[in-house]
Amino acid sequence: MTSAVSPATPAAGASPNPHGVTFGEAFRVWLRVAALSFGGPAGQIAVMHRIVVDERKWIGEQRFLHALNYCMLLPGPEAQQLAIYIGWLMHRTAGGLVAGILFVLPGFLSILALSYLYVSLGSVAAVEGLFFGLKAAVLAVVVQAVVRVGGRALRNRAMIAIAAAAFLAIFVLHVPFPVIILAAAVIGFVGSMSGSRLFQGGGGHKAGGGAILADAEALLGEEIPPHARPNLGWSLRISAVLVALWLLPLLLLYLFLGPGDIFTQIGVFFSKMALVTFGGAYAVLAYVAQEAVQHFGWLKPTEMLDGLGMAETTPGPLIMVLQFVGFMGAYRDPGSLNPLTAATCAAVLTTWVTFVPCFLWIFLGAPFIERLRGNAALAGAMSAITAAVVGVILNLAIWFGLHFLFRSAEVRRIGPLSIELPVWTSLSLPSLLLSLAAAIAIFRFRLAVIPVLVGCAVAGMAWPA
Repeated sequence: MTSAVSPATPAAGASPNPHGVTFGEAFRVWLRVAALSFGGPAGQIAVMHRIVVDERKWIGEQRFLHALNYCMLLPGPEAQQLAIYIGWLMHRTAGGLVAGILFVLPGFLSILALSYLYVSLGSVAAVEGLFFGLKAAVLAVVVQAVVRVGGRALRNRAMIAIAAAAFLAIFVLHVPFPVIILAAAVIGFVGSMSGSRLFQGGGGHKAGGGAILADAEALLGEEIPPHARPNLGWSLRISAVLVALWLLPLLLLYLFLGPGDIFTQIGVFFSKMALVTFGGAYAVLAYVAQEAVQHFGWLKPTEMLDGLGMAETTPGPLIMVLQFVGFMGAYRDPGSLNPLTAATCAAVLTTWVTFVPCFLWIFLGAPFIERLRGNAALAGAMSAITAAVVGVILNLAIWFGLHFLFRSAEVRRIGPLSIELPVWTSLSLPSLLLSLAAAIAIFRFRLAVIPVLVGCAVAGMAWPA
């Protein structure tokens, strides 16, 4: 029987970093990864792969993909969770914390600054034009996401049927996003357990071409580091700490401010989002828009586009757009606080409850990740969830287009069904033309997201002139 080695400390006499990468060097690398993390999860993962695998040779190709596949099974931004995972592999708990925090920090500060600008100078013509242009680009980017994710996920009739059912459920029946994800997971799990080839998982993000770095040739090697071996005691202790950090602020808000306070509502709502954010920001935004706009009244439909434009043009996960939603909610309902003070506190709270769970999922599950390898049932559930996400993102694209391209819309009801339709006479020609230009740039000329966003922003600022 081998002795248990605590994941927090190396075995006695062992080198603290047998791979030779110092903590200071890792800090600088993760800072660089964070600064270059534009373009959504695919771009962020590609940047991480280029730096960590190709340039630094910290870990090999198979270990990178194995970690990524695990992160894709989790709620939350897989790129940030992958950074936490690799940071933890290299430098234990402290490495995971630094990698995960740095991945979020530049985006948080950038969006906070843009949010100040938005509420302070939003009526200035140049600023209005800036966000008008960003909306047009974001609409094209969301449509691109439908095509990109759909091309990867809808491999057969079963996946197409799940995507169609998910779209109708949220677009016509207004079924909550978590219910759709849960139903898809059950269908995929049962379908895979039945042995059907239609539900076989696979895919994920491709790392790209070029020479493949074998795990044995990487600095970390192919063996499991002592601190990364399963240790139930450590997993329970670190999980207890993270759960307390996540939920204790919510309990204090509930006790001292009450369930109806804006901060309590924001904390509880975005904690729920942290549990159901499968499929990335585009998928969960449909549900956020449904609740934050229609139920809570925290912001307007077009402001959701503005927030997503901020997230698209700043480093970090796209799910950082939730920070803007929380910011606007408290800004409009500050209570006894100054509006900007309340909004800043809400932005911090939203970011906290959104990303603290990401550390929990990694530190709790990563040591046991080997048990997930080759699990057909989990792969089938993930395939079905990804297919459902396509339908949800399509709903988001239609919702964005409806509120950006048209100045007004109306709800048509047919029995229990309700559909929001545009008032065709309210079509905005400038919005249509700039959106078409963005779509042509992305689909015809295959320009990257950032140049399209910048070009549309400049065009929008010039439009009033």
